[in-house]
Amino acid sequence: MNRNIFYILMIISLCFSSNAFAYQPKKLDDCDKSFNTTAELSQCLDLVKEAIDRELQTWINNQVFVLEEFALVTGRRSALEMFKRSQRNFITYRENNCRWQYLHISPDTGAAAAFKKCYIITTRNRINELSQLEQ
Repeated sequence: MNRNIFYILMIISLCFSSNAFAYQPKKLDDCDKSFNTTAELSQCLDLVKEAIDRELQTWINNQVFVLEEFALVTGRRSALEMFKRSQRNFITYRENNCRWQYLHISPDTGAAAAFKKCYIITTRNRINELSQLEQ
């Protein structure tokens, strides 16, 4: 039943997205292959970054829902609180991990793209981790 609710919420979130019907690149390769200038690449990466943030938020919401349901049944909220802490720690880790890469490359014009690519890859890895919990 939880899985059905998750899929319904995912569909609803996609429908209400302001860019749901516009072209949305899904992967880094879409941007690398389609755009040649730094500005075009950066804009494309921004779209991928926004889409992956929405996807991650959907997975987080699903996990919180599952853990809240668990807490209601068992009275134990420790897993929910620890998950929330791990998510805050992930956000800090992602920012620091990508920021050092940005700083290493800057002032080169590719620094911003490197940060965005790192952000996307790190977020994708977190989504993969959370999706494994559903299996």
